[in-house]
Amino acid sequence: MDYPANQRGEVRRRYLIKGPCQPYGHNFKKISKGGGTRRFHPAWFDQYGSRLEYSISKERAFCLYFYLFKDEIRMQGGSDVFVKEGFNSWQKPERLLTHMGKPPNSCHIITAQKCEDLMNQHQSIVHALFKLDDKVKTEYRIRLNASIDASRFLLRQGLPFRGHGEKEEDANKGNFLQLLRYIGEQNDAISKIILKNAPGNNQMISSKIQKDIVHSFAEEVRQAILEEIGHGVFGLLVDESADVSHKEQMGVVFRFVDKRGAIKERFIGVVHVKETSSLALKSAIGDLFARYGMSITKVRGQGYDGASNIRDLQKREACGLLKYFHTFNCVFYLYLMLLILGLTANLSLTLQQKDQDILNAMSLVESTKRELQKLRDDGWDSLMAKFASFCKKHNVEMLIMEEEFVDLRYPRRRTNISNMHHYKVNCFCTVLDLQIQEFDDRFTEVTTDLLICMAALSPVDSFHGFDKEKLVRLAKLYPDDFSYGELLSLEQQLDIYIDNIRRDERFKSVENLGDFSCLMVKTQKHLAHPLVYRLLKLVLTLPVATASVQRSARNRIGDQFLSDCMVCFIEKELFDSVSNEKVIKKFQMMNERRVVL
Repeated sequence: MDYPANQRGEVRRRYLIKGPCQPYGHNFKKISKGGGTRRFHPAWFDQYGSRLEYSISKERAFCLYFYLFKDEIRMQGGSDVFVKEGFNSWQKPERLLTHMGKPPNSCHIITAQKCEDLMNQHQSIVHALFKLDDKVKTEYRIRLNASIDASRFLLRQGLPFRGHGEKEEDANKGNFLQLLRYIGEQNDAISKIILKNAPGNNQMISSKIQKDIVHSFAEEVRQAILEEIGHGVFGLLVDESADVSHKEQMGVVFRFVDKRGAIKERFIGVVHVKETSSLALKSAIGDLFARYGMSITKVRGQGYDGASNIRDLQKREACGLLKYFHTFNCVFYLYLMLLILGLTANLSLTLQQKDQDILNAMSLVESTKRELQKLRDDGWDSLMAKFASFCKKHNVEMLIMEEEFVDLRYPRRRTNISNMHHYKVNCFCTVLDLQIQEFDDRFTEVTTDLLICMAALSPVDSFHGFDKEKLVRLAKLYPDDFSYGELLSLEQQLDIYIDNIRRDERFKSVENLGDFSCLMVKTQKHLAHPLVYRLLKLVLTLPVATASVQRSARNRIGDQFLSDCMVCFIEKELFDSVSNEKVIKKFQMMNERRVVL
């Protein structure tokens, strides 16, 4: 491993805690082998356990144990294929077994034992040199539990941990230490072994200890989210923003349907990115998926907040341009903005509603586009008449539109265009063209058709909008989820489904897809109509609104600590279910501790 010798143990431990990359839901690449097409089988993950991992980028299998200890053993012939090139001879799955070799001297068995020994802190040199009695271990556990309880309260309430002064003479040492002190005051047994009454090198209050505890909580919450998703499909919601230190950040939310049929949107964390370009975001998302062993092929919908897709530095420069927008310029731009935003306001409010009538929403999109086009083609004269009246009322000096336009940034440079040309062509028409183009980009023919087809599943008015042809067309848009044979079966299943559902009184009062999905699971209809329910889950997974996680974060908080705190604060339901014992186990495994429990 390309790490200093004194850091390799900690690095290896981190790898083993995270576990192998095993993307069960990945669409494994098929290759021509042995006279046919072969691919990796996800059942091999279960068969060969935690040693086997799969690289999505290389589409090959690797051995985690070999990778971690390849520098400390003498490799046997052919063993390096599981470390360097990667294994892809899918027609010979028995090689995954023969790779393990025979005991006691096979490379695999040796590396597996080294991994086991590394994670067993009872076998560490430190533990062997410093034997601790049961009393020390009991007091350590009590101190650790007290620190975990203090961290739990601060995380749940979204409060800061540290204070400006944490010395003994400081009156207010920050929330964490003050809360720990309060816990001690309520229990004499705890008070006798924490803070100043604890050993100087084992107080469990340092900044690193606090961060490790928070990270343990956050990882347990994230693991619970991944277990909720399982091997199913999900939607991806992303919002980019910058904190007060001008660091670009990306908040990530997963949208999916859980086992009860309910729609869930879970915040997975904040990722630091150097810039918010599409390439940088793609790379960051890829790294996030690899970290948690997830596959991009399971993503069925993506939502990005494009309003923030501009670097914070550029935003500040854009703000500086407002200084040039004064008198006529300023009023003209503001008046034009008022006009355009007025036309799009109703659509904006409609699209942000929690429960939407998709057909009406799409109709409103088309109406708004037509009005913008009408304004662009025929609205200039009407705009200028109203604008002139506004300027006269508010004593704003009007420009003579036939005179040559003067660029305020370069007042001495000739432009050779009139004020009329600049404000009508360069401003009015250009801005409206951009708006219309944005509508066309956001609501393409495929996207519009997708949304209209989705509406055919709506349960409103006893499934009045049901349309078999649209639903089959919708399923055809997802060839990875519906095979040719399943599409044929879906057509027949839809006829039985709609007759069965409409005759069931329990579904008469359902008004939205979320409640409909839950009721299908509750009444076991999802088992009777599995293909229809799969289609319903796909529809619910698609994001109808982008995430919004913009914030003003402290400029001294670390990226990982910030992400961990936010996950615990936002996902309170899952956070509350994490027990102290789970946190202690995760905390103990993260690093080599002085006391081994």
